[in-house]
Amino acid sequence: MRAVEIFRNGTLAGILTEENRQLYVFRYDNNYFIDTNQPAISLTLPKTQKEYSSEFLFPFFANMLSEGVNRRLQSTSFRIDEEDSFGLLMATAQYDTIGAVTVKLIATE
Repeated sequence: MRAVEIFRNGTLAGILTEENRQLYVFRYDNNYFIDTNQPAISLTLPKTQKEYSSEFLFPFFANMLSEGVNRRLQSTSFRIDEEDSFGLLMATAQYDTIGAVTVKLIATE
């Protein structure tokens, strides 16, 4: 299992978890959810207290990834399988993303 924190404009919005390569879960952070000034991170992931689950990486997050030659270069550079979208998301979406959403690795002890 791998998990990352999802931030919107620097505010923790939720947690994205890869349970395995066939199960992904996104859940909004409670503080983010109750803040009425904070919008949903995506139209496809409306603010709710329920968990979203999917058999593949949610399109919203998959669309944050590079494609084609850039994906191959990132994959080679980070030594991550080109088919490992979650791994590439963890490695590349921490700082320089298009839009308000960034991904941060969850600190482990």
